[in-house]
Amino acid sequence: MMKSANMMLFSRVLAAVFGGYALTSGVAVLLSAVLPLSRAEAVLTATLSAFVVYTCAVVWVFAVQDLRRTWLGMLLPAIVCGGIGMLLSRGAA
Repeated sequence: MMKSANMMLFSRVLAAVFGGYALTSGVAVLLSAVLPLSRAEAVLTATLSAFVVYTCAVVWVFAVQDLRRTWLGMLLPAIVCGGIGMLLSRGAA
């Protein structure tokens, strides 16, 4: 029982650290592509907003009951935001 609880906590920590980083990166890429600012200002604004996104992601990971939902909630939006952001930024280059 104790080993399972430790593994669940370890999985949540991994989701918070790496999943949160992936989500934050995806959101930053998307924001830098869609913000109606100069390229430098858009990247700076997206990077600064990443601190808020990462903090919210870490809090959310430990607030959700289901571990599967935790991982899906981190990785799916990260993939979607990063993919759309990359597609949009290629047209702007």
